[in-house]
Amino acid sequence: MNQPRPDLARVVLAVLFLCALILTSVWILLPFLGALVWATTIVVATWPVLLSLQKVLWGKRGLAVAVLSLVLLGIVFVPFLAAVGTVVANADDVAEKAKALATVEVPAVPPDWLAKLPLVGGKLAGTWKQHGGKALSEMTSVVAPYAAKGAKWFAAQVGSIGLSLLHFLMTVVVAAVLYAKGEEAATRVRRFGRRLAGERGDAVVRLAGQAIRGIALGVVVTAIAQSLLGGLGLFVAGIPFAGALTALMLILCIAQVGPILVLLPAVAYLFWDGQTGWGAFLLAWTLVVGTMDNVLRPYLIRKGAVLPLVLVFAGVLGGLMMFGLIGIFVGPVVLAVAHTLLEAWAMEADETPAAKAGEA
Repeated sequence: MNQPRPDLARVVLAVLFLCALILTSVWILLPFLGALVWATTIVVATWPVLLSLQKVLWGKRGLAVAVLSLVLLGIVFVPFLAAVGTVVANADDVAEKAKALATVEVPAVPPDWLAKLPLVGGKLAGTWKQHGGKALSEMTSVVAPYAAKGAKWFAAQVGSIGLSLLHFLMTVVVAAVLYAKGEEAATRVRRFGRRLAGERGDAVVRLAGQAIRGIALGVVVTAIAQSLLGGLGLFVAGIPFAGALTALMLILCIAQVGPILVLLPAVAYLFWDGQTGWGAFLLAWTLVVGTMDNVLRPYLIRKGAVLPLVLVFAGVLGGLMMFGLIGIFVGPVVLAVAHTLLEAWAMEADETPAAKAGEA
């Protein structure tokens, strides 16, 4: 009995329709894609915390979701508001120092250490000699082009910060929804994995969750360690507002910008103030604190996720360069899944009858 031949045109049209539907859905969700990825990462990483908190709060999921959502908001907004409050409280002092700075006269002879700086020391010393002996207010013609560029850059950064805060609020909202419906979402994802690759697909989903938790542990612990050590260096060197600067460093470290943006201006302040000994100490401390994340973060991720250390390094650095901040999570997760699938495929090849016969 002849089998009915499939209608090729109908199959092709169905596949094209499904592809168009998927692409349109992705296009519609594109503005929310970053928030969705971040929210999923946060929820997967902190899911055990939610369950523990739910037990403490009399088994009420709504209360646990509300508390965790407030904690997420506080992680960013509390240090930010603390830093802004410190600046506002000392606004008069800052204004007086800014006025006094305009009357400061640049010494005619540059300090000895300036010319000894590698690569740029000679050029900086020559520029200093050219403009030395003048008050800062008399150097407007020299500073004006750089000031204009700096103002444009600062305005762009302010706009970027506002957009990032809006993006973060959207992430918290999506995370709250996922916290509330976490089991249902996990069941659907695992069902999809089983539909694609059977039990192996389910194992891959579990592996991705484990990798995300390990990466989150590495990122958070590294950020706390860097900010605390950076703050210790600022406090020992006698930098003003060390507490507020430490809070700012914590935000920058969590955002993977690093503590350098806070520590280097502090080093420049010490050298400018004539405290060359403390400046040299803080510069060396900055080099240690600023580079320790390249070792500490992959090590902590390796402890939390079952991955070779080489793949962790490659996933973190490659993901960061290709996808930005979210790449720190995406890179190792993709490599973990690929590594697991390739290993399973290789083991299947070893278990085939031909391979067993060859071993015999």
